[in-house]
Amino acid sequence: MFQTVNSFLNMWELETDRTQKVMDRMTDDSLKQVITPENWSLGRLAWHIAVAPKGIAARAGLQVEGLKHDNEVPESAALIANEYKTAAKQVAEAVENQWTDEILLEERPFFEMILPAGMHLYFIIQHQTHHRGQMTVLMRQAGIQVPGVYGPSKEEWALAGMEAPR
Repeated sequence: MFQTVNSFLNMWELETDRTQKVMDRMTDDSLKQVITPENWSLGRLAWHIAVAPKGIAARAGLQVEGLKHDNEVPESAALIANEYKTAAKQVAEAVENQWTDEILLEERPFFEMILPAGMHLYFIIQHQTHHRGQMTVLMRQAGIQVPGVYGPSKEEWALAGMEAPR
């Protein structure tokens, strides 16, 4: 749970930069990649990550611009990546301009739970981290070199002149 607005903003910047790196590697063709026909495609996951932060923030009581639903998945990877960049910025601005450290301690409804507002912010980050991991698996299956997120990817070890662990 976040107890200060600044601690959220610092973590949000770090995590959204990492997610943006993943988003920016997608191609239009890769958006259709699935594990099974019953599961979400890479495009559906990416679009969900792009629009969900504003929806979660709104549930917590933040006013965010241009709230979108994820019903229709765009066919453009660049459009999805750009929408994510916009949403990440809007969530940061909403938290910075509308909430104080004291508000983060206030209890607010979240689906069938009551959580402090600071926990809502934690959930926004954990939610995108969860789906970002799913995206990287689908990207590998689609033949896309994934970027390192919390360390070098397999290919990035070689670029650094090191052998990747086996």
